[in-house]
Amino acid sequence: MQAAPERVERRRDGGPKVVAIGGGTGLSTMLRGLKNYTDNLTAIVTVTDDGGGSGMLRHDLNMPPPGDIRHCMEALSNVEPIMQQLLSYRFAEGSLTGQSFGNLLLAALNGISDSFDQAVERMSEVLAISGRVLPVTNANVALEAIFENGARVVGESKIFRFKKEQDCRIARVALQPGRAAALPAALRAIEEADLILMGPGSLYTSVIPNLLVDGVTEALCQSDALKVYICNIMTQDGETEGMTAGDHVAALMEHGDRCIVDICLANSAQVSPELQQRYREEDAAPIHIDRERLQSLGVELVERPLTTEHSNLARHSSALLAAAVMELYDERAMRIFNQEDEYIIESNGKQR
Repeated sequence: MQAAPERVERRRDGGPKVVAIGGGTGLSTMLRGLKNYTDNLTAIVTVTDDGGGSGMLRHDLNMPPPGDIRHCMEALSNVEPIMQQLLSYRFAEGSLTGQSFGNLLLAALNGISDSFDQAVERMSEVLAISGRVLPVTNANVALEAIFENGARVVGESKIFRFKKEQDCRIARVALQPGRAAALPAALRAIEEADLILMGPGSLYTSVIPNLLVDGVTEALCQSDALKVYICNIMTQDGETEGMTAGDHVAALMEHGDRCIVDICLANSAQVSPELQQRYREEDAAPIHIDRERLQSLGVELVERPLTTEHSNLARHSSALLAAAVMELYDERAMRIFNQEDEYIIESNGKQR
């Protein structure tokens, strides 16, 4: 009997259709690994950042923030090293101090394009990226945080300091305006996905804002794809202090729906005592994996060693994370040879 071919879908059409939802450095880190497994990769990226260089361009040009989008395109780009260096170059003096060339390039493309997503598409062509990068919405939205004591603050860049002052947890976040329409291409990508990933990244400022855009949660619930939340390695100072893995998943469900997460993928490798001490000074610690809480939420827990420690930071390894994600997909997807001489994929009894 002939052995089943390995990753048949890769031979047929470039790999499974993977949608990664989030923002910040966590999303771009994961994308660097995933592009080695599939060409059918779509990153759906939050657009609520209002700090740093992105915030300046957003304020001056009335455009969505380019920073997280740019990081994702850099992660997926296939260009010469000099172009990579150019995109990430930050001006060190003058009125452009702290601004990156990549942000300016995307801002210029936005100026000559009909919409922000068209500008992103044009820059993606320039960088010859693997897959697609999509803003979750073209709307110029702001993020509002509501705290357990009833206090509120508007502006993603203000949440950290405001939370420290209030000394209580974030109860929920919301978008202003509250009826931002999702990019149609983002909803189509979710509808057609074989695998949907949320995180890693800042819970309230990188992952959850995507769920608040009209149509995203509904599309996730209607999707038959395997849905995986990638839990952060550490809690985040000024955002998720004291929160467990179950707390993270519960917050996702409260802002979205219980149907949006099937699996929580968590790190099983130990963070060194020295690094834990450094994080402790910032009010951060390894996230506690509360298995019974996750089970009560109807979410399967999968633990794998996912860390890399460099520059005094505990971060996900691009290679280890991508390998773990694709291993999960391979375990859950069943390949069937049909009458048209091609392989189709079924998961949970549903054809893809």
